[in-house]
Amino acid sequence: MQLAELVRPRHRGGDRRPAAALGTEGRAEAPAPANGPKNGPTNGPADDPAVEPRKDADGMAVAAFVLGLVGLLVMNIVLGPTAVVLAALALRRGTARRGRALLGLALGIADLVVLAVLVTVDGTVVWGFGG
Repeated sequence: MQLAELVRPRHRGGDRRPAAALGTEGRAEAPAPANGPKNGPTNGPADDPAVEPRKDADGMAVAAFVLGLVGLLVMNIVLGPTAVVLAALALRRGTARRGRALLGLALGIADLVVLAVLVTVDGTVVWGFGG
């Protein structure tokens, strides 16, 4: 048994490296091909730095939709403007869920319209289903 095998830390799930990679710690690696990636191998979209902002924008689009929908029923004075802001940010950052962001924007605006109607008709910002 070599010293490198004794010192190498073990993970709970065992060594997950392929069998060909085991025992190659001391060997020199082959140079990368000239037409390959310059900074090492990539694992597809997960290594792309542009994916993280898009992922955030997708989350903002979903949050805008949910907040706008819930805002029609409760707390439209807070949830409406929040939905509008999140939807605008998601659209500006180029979300892949553009339809959901647009729905969140429309629902946020609808929250504000419901609020304006309540204030105008009833003189209050609170409403309920019962009489």
